[in-house]
Amino acid sequence: MNRKKLAIAVPASVISDTPHLREKTSKIGLIGRAAAVFRVDEIIVYPDNAEKGKQRNEADLIALLLAYLETPQYLRKRFFKIDPRLQYAGILPPLRTPHHPLNRKAKNLKVGEYREGVTVSKTKEGVLVDIGVERPALMRETNWALGKRLTLQVVKAGERVEVQAVSRDEVPSYWGYTVTVENHSFGRLVENGKFDLTIATSKIGAKFVDVAGKMAEKWKKADCTLVAFGAPARGLHEIVADEGADLNDVADFVVNMVPEQGTETVRTEEALFASLAVLNVQFSW
Repeated sequence: MNRKKLAIAVPASVISDTPHLREKTSKIGLIGRAAAVFRVDEIIVYPDNAEKGKQRNEADLIALLLAYLETPQYLRKRFFKIDPRLQYAGILPPLRTPHHPLNRKAKNLKVGEYREGVTVSKTKEGVLVDIGVERPALMRETNWALGKRLTLQVVKAGERVEVQAVSRDEVPSYWGYTVTVENHSFGRLVENGKFDLTIATSKIGAKFVDVAGKMAEKWKKADCTLVAFGAPARGLHEIVADEGADLNDVADFVVNMVPEQGTETVRTEEALFASLAVLNVQFSW
């Protein structure tokens, strides 16, 4: 099914003000929860420092933890090796999205339901797939490599479960996010991106209520929208200025989503919840 896609962009330095891995993990967990709550399709981690090479480790940590959080629990051991960066993964909040089902019993599966799975072995009849129940399901297709993560639909339930591979876009409910580590600066990301509408959040942007009407017109026409956030120490205006550009020229809208804020700064993870909540009420995707 076709529906509007929503992406968010967060800077690699979003965890730079948090020294300990445990607190970094907790903050990234909040970002993942915000994305899942508001049905974000893609989380983009972009470099926001002139010395981009130094930020790669932070960007990779953010991407690793977000990907771990998005992966259903029954698949995590297959896709994530023992890694010291996952030391505190146990404190990550559960997503409880439709692709993280609680049912672990084959007898409770229903024809037509969707699951995430991984190909584990091949037989004469097809490929066996782990879908998070007691025994693998059969997929009567042989052209899949082993160890491949797939979105699947149950086509036969009962004693022998059979599934077929489907596109994530075919699933009628929200089916999680993907994570992209961007090598280009924010301005280049927008310029080279696939976005029909770019919304930059900023303390010195226009109040949302003042631009909501114009934004709604563009939102209706956009198939893919990007909502971008600044860093703990620097906003998007400063980040883009380092590229020799003006944020107002880069983004379609520069918006203050938390007007009259009572604190000196709004943390990125707080801005995510606040901004996406407002957009969720005003628009649909």
